[in-house]
This record gives sequence, C-alpha cells and structure tokens, in this order.
Amino acid sequence: MTDLAALPVERLDHVSVAVWDLRTAARLPELLGGRLLDGGRSGDFWWAQWELHGGKLEMIQPVDPDDADHFLVRFLRRRGEGLHHLTFKVTDLTLAVERAEAAGFRVVDVDRSSPTWKEAFIHPKTASGVLIQLAEFEDAPPRYPASLDEVLG
Repeated sequence: MTDLAALPVERLDHVSVAVWDLRTAARLPELLGGRLLDGGRSGDFWWAQWELHGGKLEMIQPVDPDDADHFLVRFLRRRGEGLHHLTFKVTDLTLAVERAEAAGFRVVDVDRSSPTWKEAFIHPKTASGVLIQLAEFEDAPPRYPASLDEVLG
C-alpha cells in the first residue's frame, strides 16, 4: 500500500457545509467570530467562506432548490444541512490522484479544465463516510466583501 503521508497535501484548506439558505446559515460563523472572507456564484451554487480562528468555514447553497438533479439538492434532501466535504490543498493534483488510487481510494469527478482550480474527490464510501476534495490552486489575497449581500449580489 502507498504511504498516505506521501500525498502532496499542503494543508487542510476548508470545511464545507451544505445549506439551503446562506443568509440564515451565516448566523453561525458570525456568532463564532468569523470574518467574511470571500464568496460568490460558482455555476449552479452559491458559496461563502469565513475565516474562523485560524481556519476557514465554507457554506454552499444550490441556486435552484427545486433542481432534483443538482448534487447539493440531492445531498440536502437525503441528509439535511451539514458537513458536505473537506478540502485539502495539494501541490500536484495528478500525483495526489495517482497516489490516492494506488492506496485503494475511489477518486471521482477529476476536473483539470481550469488553469486556476483543478480538483478531484475521494468518494465517501472509501473515506470513512466523508467526501474529500483535493484541489490544486494558487492562493489569492482575501477579498473581504463588505457583506453577504455583496457576495450573493
């Protein structure tokens, strides 16, 4: 078996929580002293991230809550709001995928189409029930939007 420590992981980047309504859910990171870091629309879902005592908490919301085929709608209907995935920043996505597969993990949804964000997921059935996102990207300076309304524009 491959030495799991050999995965090219730089850090745990963020914890992501699936929610039906970002505005309502934002009360939690605000209560915990989080500072809105960034967010916006990514295709068919909204996202927002907060800096939270040295870590990052992300919340994701489907744009169309009636789209039964959307991955977030399916997740929310099946499991309710809660932990969706953990994102680990990797220095080399191709190598991370190769090593994860060699170690017996099922890797799905590999996407290298963007020059700025490459990702793959380790299926929760092979990762103790947790969806793991492996992402290769360059760090960008925080945007620090003025409000969640600005993020959800």
